[in-house]
Amino acid sequence: MNDNAFDFNGLGMYLGNLARLSNAESRSISAENFTGEKGKGGMATDGTGAVPSRELGPGWKISPSINIAGNSTVTLADIDGPGAILHMWMTVHYRVWRQLVLRCYWDNEAEPSIEVPLGDFFCNGWCVTANVTSLPIAVNPNGGFNSYWEMPFRKHARITIENLAPDEIRGFYYQIDYALTDVPQDRAYLHAQWRRNNPLPYKEVHTLLDGVKGQGHYVGTYIAWGVHNNGWWGEGEIKFYLDGDADFPTICGTGTEDYFGGAWNFEYPPGQYGVFSTPYLGLPQVIKPDGLYNSQQRFGIYRWHVMDPIRFKQDLRVTIQALGWRVLLNGQARYLPLQDDIASTALWYQTEPHAPFPKLPGLNGLEVI
Repeated sequence: MNDNAFDFNGLGMYLGNLARLSNAESRSISAENFTGEKGKGGMATDGTGAVPSRELGPGWKISPSINIAGNSTVTLADIDGPGAILHMWMTVHYRVWRQLVLRCYWDNEAEPSIEVPLGDFFCNGWCVTANVTSLPIAVNPNGGFNSYWEMPFRKHARITIENLAPDEIRGFYYQIDYALTDVPQDRAYLHAQWRRNNPLPYKEVHTLLDGVKGQGHYVGTYIAWGVHNNGWWGEGEIKFYLDGDADFPTICGTGTEDYFGGAWNFEYPPGQYGVFSTPYLGLPQVIKPDGLYNSQQRFGIYRWHVMDPIRFKQDLRVTIQALGWRVLLNGQARYLPLQDDIASTALWYQTEPHAPFPKLPGLNGLEVI
């Protein structure tokens, strides 16, 4: 850091503070600069681009990507703090989005604070590309994954990617942009956790989070929702149990499409799902059956609590119901508890240390089937 008298640390960026000067130092890690060191980018003499660049020499896209061996973990970033991850861009073939696991570790912790299959972290849990136009997550053609979640750290940041499959993955591209800067005491650490029920047991709820301990605020939900029944599937309520809530929550939604910002079954125009993607909420993906082999409809939905974070002081539990409708009996409607494939990614900021995560399933437990 230099000694200029600027008190702005360069975090929490928006248009209103874009003109402010800061002593924060910009750095970036990619396959062209594995360590993010100043003045060390584009120096590779070998890499995945060595053959096409053979007539041009150093500096001409010699190492634009990496290959990931089967059943192995690669460290993408290893950064001494203080600072914050500001932007991540990644891309790889869509078929492997559920066999790669993204993990982030803050301040030399032994267990990750973020542990999510790659595609699900970027709102693409079905291994079928869905474009997303939101504030913290943007997915652009064709499978360009972007995250703008701010990820502060004080001592150290480590980001890894694990290949759960035995086969090598070729052509994994990434760029991790960060700032080296002071991190105020009131800035918490980003956490993200993935859970799946397939199928959801009858008359049970899907748990997005449980056992969270510490002070923080819940900031986002993405669900890859696979429907196993005919008819409408989204009558279920999401519930947030805060700071000692037991049988009943402090915050209770009124329906699945309501929580994700839609209404009346997302149906518009009539007879169709209205796909949408906005800064804070969206239904960017509807995968329809082909009439032959693909029998279930599948959906990707997100809700970011950027302007309305759900704050907790001691603990947090989050659940969602899966409810459809039974056939009318004597003119009276009845709910039908569904047994769907629900894979959720929950994001929240909190103080460290965090409670242990449930063990992530293996390759078969993550697979889109």
